[in-house]
Amino acid sequence: MNPEKIETAFSLMEEAIIALQHSLGTSFFDAYIENTENLVDNAKVRVLDQQPDADTVTKVEALYQKLIGLELEQEDWRKLTQLILLKGSKTESLQPNHQLTPDSIGFLFVFLIEQLTLKKNQPLEILDITVGMGNLLLTVLINLQAADYSVKRIGVDNDETLLAIAASNSLLMKEEIKLFHQDSLQDLLVDPVDYVIGDLPVGYYPNDQQAEKFATHSEKEHSYAHHLLMEQAMNYVKPEGFGLFLVPSNFLETEQGPLLQKWLKDEVLLQGIIQLPDELFKSEHSRKSILLLQKKGETAEQAEKVLLVHLPSLKDPKQVTEFFKKFEDWKSSNL
Repeated sequence: MNPEKIETAFSLMEEAIIALQHSLGTSFFDAYIENTENLVDNAKVRVLDQQPDADTVTKVEALYQKLIGLELEQEDWRKLTQLILLKGSKTESLQPNHQLTPDSIGFLFVFLIEQLTLKKNQPLEILDITVGMGNLLLTVLINLQAADYSVKRIGVDNDETLLAIAASNSLLMKEEIKLFHQDSLQDLLVDPVDYVIGDLPVGYYPNDQQAEKFATHSEKEHSYAHHLLMEQAMNYVKPEGFGLFLVPSNFLETEQGPLLQKWLKDEVLLQGIIQLPDELFKSEHSRKSILLLQKKGETAEQAEKVLLVHLPSLKDPKQVTEFFKKFEDWKSSNL
């Protein structure tokens, strides 16, 4: 990845999106989707009812030619789209649950999946239960494929705009992802997969009637969405497969924590909790961990020693390498 090339590409794409936004009178994210679909469609601006205007079309298509001339690689495109979306999230009102999953966390998911996959020559099926803009799933997908894994990928989300961004990005990067626009807590038209991943939204789930179908639901108040989503996700994992979830670090310390704790004990194997570096989060309340769950099966056993790690930093290569070694040692002794 060439930082100077990415910087040039960022300027070109941002200028194109802003030009479309002004001409079409739309939001940044809608202009982003329009821009990405234009790039996929042979870098030609789509005109409907004489919008955008001719001057904008000429300007934007000239920017596209410069962008194409940079000959970006697939990972360059992913990094570029992430940076553009981060910029857009600063100008548009975006819920905290809709924020992009940072690359540093995505790369940890890649490492964990590589370590937990016993047979590299068999295709992997991965479901992102709350795919959002798709950055976590695309990070995992592109980097696993670069390491010669074959990956079938599925994403689910109930937000139409976020899903449209994920769809356009996957087309731009020439990746086929099966995307479903629906409430992830309704029945999914998905066969069991090897891995379910998710940067889970935190908050209350408003549909009490649907929540009652889950063991982790609360009878006193609205249930925690991230608890229900974990339970739902593991319903779609193959026996002995894994769930990797980004959750609040205090997930067992809340009022509804005992409900989740009982489900964890009764229904799945809690194999590890990786607390992410404090430096990634603005406050103690917002700190998160990666939860490693395994579906029960004939050969799956509860780890004799649950992996409990607090990563001090992802910026220090030495500390990251130490974590990799610690995980590998734990895996060889416990899984």
